[in-house]
Amino acid sequence: MQNRPGNPKGRTYYKRKTCRFCEDKNIKIDYKNTGMLQSFITERGKMLPRRITGTCSRHQRELTVEIKRARIMALLPFTVHE
Repeated sequence: MQNRPGNPKGRTYYKRKTCRFCEDKNIKIDYKNTGMLQSFITERGKMLPRRITGTCSRHQRELTVEIKRARIMALLPFTVHE
């Protein structure tokens, strides 16, 4: 790995992920929109953290509430039975 000028220790910097809900104000977080909520859940049924999805803390809290509502209404699974 080559050192870039202005990057003395050779560290690689990544572009910070931005919140898709802050960028597009028209997207509503709703428990009935399971297709959108599915992208914030793993195959095993776990919620993905902020550092992976890139959502801000405010929208991550809203997502958590809506995912839990969708689980209670049986629109999303709690876990995957194998």
